[in-house]
Amino acid sequence: MWLLLAFIAIPMIEIALFIQVGGLIGLGWTLAIVLFTAVLGTWLVRKQGALALNNIRRSFSELSDPSAPLADAAMILLAGALLVTPGFFTDALGFALLTPVFRHAAFNFLRKRVKVQSFSMGSGPTQRPSPDSDIIEGDYSEIDPPKRPTHNPSGWTQH
Repeated sequence: MWLLLAFIAIPMIEIALFIQVGGLIGLGWTLAIVLFTAVLGTWLVRKQGALALNNIRRSFSELSDPSAPLADAAMILLAGALLVTPGFFTDALGFALLTPVFRHAAFNFLRKRVKVQSFSMGSGPTQRPSPDSDIIEGDYSEIDPPKRPTHNPSGWTQH
């Protein structure tokens, strides 16, 4: 229900803002602002996305909880999609998501409402099949059969 409401409300807000802003500053300036925010947003997303990927790599190498860096990267990705979408409302949301303070507040808001059932990293103990199971674990290697000639050699090639 919330998703349907968003798909209806956001375009309506964008159309209303385009009409209002276009009436105040004109069509040319309105289009220039939309193009400028898309270019600026793309540049900012690229810079912050690279930093987010480095934070993810660092959390994996340090074996620390990667949920905050992954959430940052996801919000930066969403910001990029919002900034490339033409409109003033989506640009405002996209630029808000590019600010670390807003991302941190959004992450804390979501963390309080999402319950993580389990989390594990690395190769911990694996679950073994029960003794009654039909699964047999084992290693294998493929062995190619020896190649055999398909015909006898002719007398011309033997010495």
